Amino acid sequence: KKPTPIQDKVIPLVLDNRDVIGLANTGSGKTAAFLLPLINKVCQNRSEKVLIVTPTRELAQQIETEFRDFARHLFLFAAVCIGGLNIERQIREIKLGISFIIGTPGRLKDLEGRRALRFLDYTLIVLDEVDRLLDMGFMPDIKYLISRLPLERQSLFFSATLPPKTQEITRNFLKNPVTISIRSGMVCSNVDQGIVKINGRMKIDLLHDLLIRQGFDKVLVFGRTKWGIDKLVRALNERGFRVAAIHGNKRQGQRQRALEEFKRNRVKILLATDIASRGLDIDNVTHVINYDLPESYEDYIHRIGRTGRLDKKGTALTFVD
Repeated sequence: KKPTPIQDKVIPLVLDNRDVIGLANTGSGKTAAFLLPLINKVCQNRSEKVLIVTPTRELAQQIETEFRDFARHLFLFAAVCIGGLNIERQIREIKLGISFIIGTPGRLKDLEGRRALRFLDYTLIVLDEVDRLLDMGFMPDIKYLISRLPLERQSLFFSATLPPKTQEITRNFLKNPVTISIRSGMVCSNVDQGIVKINGRMKIDLLHDLLIRQGFDKVLVFGRTKWGIDKLVRALNERGFRVAAIHGNKRQGQRQRALEEFKRNRVKILLATDIASRGLDIDNVTHVINYDLPESYEDYIHRIGRTGRLDKKGTALTFVD
């Protein structure tokens, strides 16, 4: 009933055909800020097509889930084009004339290479989580994609941060953009942040002691490496905890099952590398635990942004020597 600040500012600009740079903390309602006006535009002109580019498969699937909620009964459809899923099925979906394509850069390029996708057909473009796209090494793919888009288009650019390396993309991607920044203290105000001093103890013992405390009802634990996460899964299983895990070595189906189990409270502990820290909308996460330190301040902000989303309170704890 009431738009969040980013929705309040961005939706009228998109409806007014402006290019937009939207800077907002994760959990601010950013996805609806671009999906709702784009759905409205396509309803008014069924020949319009939308391309949404995301850094991770999970984020693409999450956007498609929200799209289905918003577009119910409108006879609009979206295809998720990501690695790890059957490309032939994605090709068949695109050939049906689907209005919204949501995908990761590598798979989108593959589809273009197979002549299933023509970037020239897409006049409404969203680059989501741009800082993460660049962190993950997608700069060449993004430059290539932009070079293939039609000159007459509306372009939307969303990011939590705006590092200097994004400026080249904004120059080539956007025309006279309006910048909307809704970032001031949103994470800090909703998340109680604390540290857990190791003081020579075994980290697994400290984690165990936290996980059995009252109130640790839905806990997201971040580690730095895939191998470290797998080792932690085994250690927690041996101690009687039921956990799920997502990282880059997991097949897409495994990652999606783990997320679903966590979202539906079938498991209360999810272990993840930073692939899970951006953009994922998981309700009611009570605690984020940084078992391993993040590599940057931006990674820290994105990790702890999994809790304290919208109006809810959360707690973030970081293990330090």
